[in-house]
Amino acid sequence: MAQLCFEIPDDLFHAMKLPPGEAQVRIRCELAVRLYEKGVLSFGKARELSQLTRWEFHELLGKEGVARRYDVDEFEEDMKTLEDLD
Repeated sequence: MAQLCFEIPDDLFHAMKLPPGEAQVRIRCELAVRLYEKGVLSFGKARELSQLTRWEFHELLGKEGVARRYDVDEFEEDMKTLEDLD
């Protein structure tokens, strides 16, 4: 697994005004949302980066006002899921 680590200077970290235990989760989600919004990551990969469930990531995109792209592959996956429910 590739790992990307970067340092945030203390003054910037404290300027974020996030509880220390929440900072990593919030930064991970913010990055996932922005990369999805810009088309750098697909929904699934951005959701994976955020470490949220599919529904939690949908909700986060809505809260952030990010339009959800829905492509043919996702449509076909949804249709297969519906067929499997029968």
